[in-house]
Amino acid sequence: MAMHAMVLRKLGGPLEWTELPDRSPGLGEIRVKMMACGVCRTDLHVLDGELPNPQLPIIPGHEIVGRIDMVGPGVKGLYEGERVGIPWLGHTCGVCPYCIGARENLCDHPLFTGYTRDGGFATAMIADARYAFPLGELGSDVSLAPLLCAGLIGWRSLMIAGDGKKLGLYGFGAAAHILAQVARWEGRSVFAFTRPGDVATQGFARHLGATWAGGSDEMPPEPLDAAIIFATAGELVPLALKAVRKGGRVVCAGIHMSDIPSFPYGLLWEERQLMSVANLTRQDGLDFLRLAPDIGIVTTTTTYKLTQANQALADLRAGKFEGAAVLAP
Repeated sequence: MAMHAMVLRKLGGPLEWTELPDRSPGLGEIRVKMMACGVCRTDLHVLDGELPNPQLPIIPGHEIVGRIDMVGPGVKGLYEGERVGIPWLGHTCGVCPYCIGARENLCDHPLFTGYTRDGGFATAMIADARYAFPLGELGSDVSLAPLLCAGLIGWRSLMIAGDGKKLGLYGFGAAAHILAQVARWEGRSVFAFTRPGDVATQGFARHLGATWAGGSDEMPPEPLDAAIIFATAGELVPLALKAVRKGGRVVCAGIHMSDIPSFPYGLLWEERQLMSVANLTRQDGLDFLRLAPDIGIVTTTTTYKLTQANQALADLRAGKFEGAAVLAP
């Protein structure tokens, strides 16, 4: 039996529809039949060579929902037919100081799904069973896929941002449209920042409960307790620092960002903090996915066929849809 995948063979090049031999899971692994895979901006960073040393050729995709169709030796607690989610962090060494210290998201020897190990732009994939989250049967495959990265990274960013009630979100794409719903459920006020003049996205943010929505070149009507930057533009950092109150916190949530320009020390003074988010831990996934049904998150998705992955990536780059793109094999 053969599998099919959209394969990246050359940085900057298109993904190629490829037939591959069937793969069986090894020790501690599972094989997952793909049901849906979200398309993330990180996939663009891989494609464009903005992340160092990708494992080429590579099958991108790390917002994966599928069903286990083969369990490898040594796997416990998972079974054939179970629906699982596979995230960006796909393997950790378990022995470095970060893994031992419950900070596996900073592992010294990690593997990342769709970057240094094959991902979900395929009809099937092999995954480390330790990094497969049981999803249950509530919700459609397509609606759940964006939770596996946009949702998880948004959740970790929110935890790092602290418990402030006035939260700014810079870049209102897949992650922010999920996180806005989480923040509103927690009783926070959301202030959404979009590209200047993007009234459509600002309207989308207000539809999801944002207290205020405007361009990233604007100041909010009141100082923020914290701000999370999902956009990859480093020039937003000084603007976000300016928007938060004394003692406020700015969190950079992207895995890649353009250079941050110099800015006056006064923007950081008064105990403002600037932090970054790196990957996630399994506990982040368990905590968020356990809460997601209670929150009642509704993901806004645009669905593409697996063979349309190049078009989905192009549309993501051009900002042609609200919410998230999802491939459905």
